[in-house]
Amino acid sequence: MYHIIFIFIFVFFLLIYLCYKYLSKRKHLNRILDSEKITDNEKKLFDKVDQFLPNAVVTNTDEIEKKFYSAGFYSFKFSHLYMPMKYVSALLGFSLIYIFFNDVYSITTLIIFMFILLVLCVVVPDLILDYRVNSIKNKISNQLPFLLDLLAMCVQTGMTIESSLEYLSSEMKGFDKDLAHMIKRLNSRARVIGLIVALEELYTRFPTNEMRSFVMTLRQSLHYGSSIYDVLNTLASDIRSVRLLLLEEKVGKLAAKMSVPLILFIMIPVVILIAAPGIMRMMSGVY
Repeated sequence: MYHIIFIFIFVFFLLIYLCYKYLSKRKHLNRILDSEKITDNEKKLFDKVDQFLPNAVVTNTDEIEKKFYSAGFYSFKFSHLYMPMKYVSALLGFSLIYIFFNDVYSITTLIIFMFILLVLCVVVPDLILDYRVNSIKNKISNQLPFLLDLLAMCVQTGMTIESSLEYLSSEMKGFDKDLAHMIKRLNSRARVIGLIVALEELYTRFPTNEMRSFVMTLRQSLHYGSSIYDVLNTLASDIRSVRLLLLEEKVGKLAAKMSVPLILFIMIPVVILIAAPGIMRMMSGVY
């Protein structure tokens, strides 16, 4: 009885997901080709599906590819299987739980296990991807002063900004592949759409304060034709100073954070050990 209900719920959500994907693809194609207009009924249906379904279900394939790319998987070709694999694994987990634990646990316990499995299969992979995206952003921000020093040295020798980026993209592969790929992509995009627009795209991918300062510095140099060597050195020094201040702030907060476990696990047991003998003697004298 219950396994039929579970299968029905899964098939219901699967049909909604397929309906959304169909409408999303049609809307995307119409937006590109501009050859067929979306009717009012289809638009209303699309808006309703987009409103009521969660983001974990209706995530677009392009957004998944961008997330994998931002997470460091630059040549990952199976991003379109990410969403189906999550729900297929959840369905297989539901089946295994029902087959092996149906006679052991009650139906309420089985539902709890299935809910936990659903959270693990749907939410945890997205959390892992988000964590990797944030870690790469922080790593790029930490390595940016080193890149600025190298770029300033290349400019000082007489190289242009474009040629300096092309040279550094090949030389930094052994140092940091993510930073080298970022420079290579920036150089490739600069050849196609121009360096200023490529810098704006770079800031869109890495929206940090350090990257904003780097982009604004290069844009200002390209726009006004000012000397960039001293500006890059000053910017690298400022970024290092800000990073050092943030590290000192974290170290300063560490003492306050360590006071809680210090009180719970050291001071309270010591007080108990000191006061326990006297309290025991007083209780023995009373009784």
